[in-house]
Order: sequence, then C-alpha cells, then structure tokens
Amino acid sequence: MTVTRFQRRPAVARLLAGRKDLLVVSGLGAPSYDVAAAGEHERNFYLWGAMGSAALVGLGLALAQPKIPVLVVTGDGEMLMGLGGLATVALRNPGNLSIVVLDNGLYGETGGQESHTSGPTDLPAVARGCGIADARTVTGEADLDALATRVHATGHGTLFARLPIDPAALPRILPPRDGVFLKNRMRGALGLAPL
Repeated sequence: MTVTRFQRRPAVARLLAGRKDLLVVSGLGAPSYDVAAAGEHERNFYLWGAMGSAALVGLGLALAQPKIPVLVVTGDGEMLMGLGGLATVALRNPGNLSIVVLDNGLYGETGGQESHTSGPTDLPAVARGCGIADARTVTGEADLDALATRVHATGHGTLFARLPIDPAALPRILPPRDGVFLKNRMRGALGLAPL
C-alpha cells in the first residue's frame, strides 16, 4: 500500500478549517508552529518544554469539557516519549478526544535524527494495543477529509491518527509562549474566570 506523505502546514490547516468550538493542544516544536501557522486562536494551547505530555494534556481537557471536541496535534518524537500515556487515554476513552501525530520519522527539534517510526515502530498498532480501537494511518486525501470531519465532532471513543508528513523543515511561526497567558486565554474562551 502506498502512503501519501502530506505537506504538514496545509494538512494541519485542513484539520482546523471551519473550526467552531474545537480546543487544540499542540506538542512542542513544529506541531505548535504548524497550528500557529493555521491561525492564532484563543482555543489553542501550545506546549513548551513538556515533551511526551501532549496526549495527556488533551485527555485532561477532554475529560474536563466532555461536550467539546479536543484535538491534540503532536509529532512522532513527542508521542514516542509519551507512549505510556496512550494506556491512560484508552482507559478513559473519551469520545471527544482526537490525537493526530504528524509523523515525519525524524526528531526535528534535535537535529533531524531518525525516530523509531522510520523503523519498525507502528504508532497506530501501539495505540490499538493500549486499547484505542479507532487507531489509523491517513493514507490519502479522502482519509484526510474524513479525519478533518471527525476531529470537529465526538465519537464513541478516542481517535488516534498517524498523519505521514514530508520531512522538510519549515520556517518557525512562533505562537505565544507564556503558559499563564495561554491557560487564561483558553479559560476565557470557555467562559471561565482566570486562575
């Protein structure tokens, strides 16, 4: 089976197009730059220096806001560091949580070394092994369109999707980095008082 390698920025922009109440958590580095490049938004929460935590931050948000779809956009290196978190996600299995891994097969933030996904590691198989039933690889344009529809909705359980992307490095689009600001901005978007 031939798998398409998508251009990361247009693919992320397609996932976020037409968003209404979608909450987005992005993993450190390039996924945060990609989400910011798609448009700065008060419902974006960018992680800085929290490698391996994106799926679990998304889980917490999904459990706290069960009627609102939550999308985690992260990279293969960050997801590899947080594999144990997938077992916790599967245990709770919220239907409003989607985890999309932008997989370029590289550790982009540390010099472009090959990640485990360049070899035998199959992230959707790991997610299924942890108990996430809807775990897939996006293989073409129709799959990407279906994924873009699903991340804006809730389902019967958590969605895990590996999105193969072109490994080309792109210019950094730096979003806000102040954690307190980001937390309170998202709280405000949800109608909650700052903490």
